[in-house]
Amino acid sequence: MSTLKGKTKGHMFHGAPERFEVLADFVAQTYGRKVRYIADVAGGRGMLTRILRKKYNYEAEVVDPRGFALVGVPSVQEVFDSDLASTFDLIIGLHPDEATRAVAEAALIKPAILIPCCNFWDRSRKLGREALIDQISKFYDDHGVIYQRVEFNFASSKNVGLMSRPK
Repeated sequence: MSTLKGKTKGHMFHGAPERFEVLADFVAQTYGRKVRYIADVAGGRGMLTRILRKKYNYEAEVVDPRGFALVGVPSVQEVFDSDLASTFDLIIGLHPDEATRAVAEAALIKPAILIPCCNFWDRSRKLGREALIDQISKFYDDHGVIYQRVEFNFASSKNVGLMSRPK
């Protein structure tokens, strides 16, 4: 996890605090009104969900087993499983840790944005950022998922992700 700390909307976060606003803006610009229901997988306190709801009027909710979303942020306290993907229009994994594979598998069913932070893809070997993105890309290639690599404009070395949709 990044050692950067900062405030967003009065709340402290580890990592680049602007990542929530940057990703919410990207979702609005990319999908517009084509999506309505968004899963913020392993979304922690739910700042991304809060921005998606308040600024862009999406029906977003955090799906995270830790259950510590901010007051007023809709959340479901459970482990995300790709079987849940069908209930959403878009799946987002912004640094989803252990849910990385589940978000990638959800891309077989629904559009997804996956910005991995740590290697929870293959625990048998160490994968850096590029190798991790390459492994997820290979998974998408093997399963016929249409995707593109996206570099997001926030201050972190963990700002590269994959935007995908099923064929």
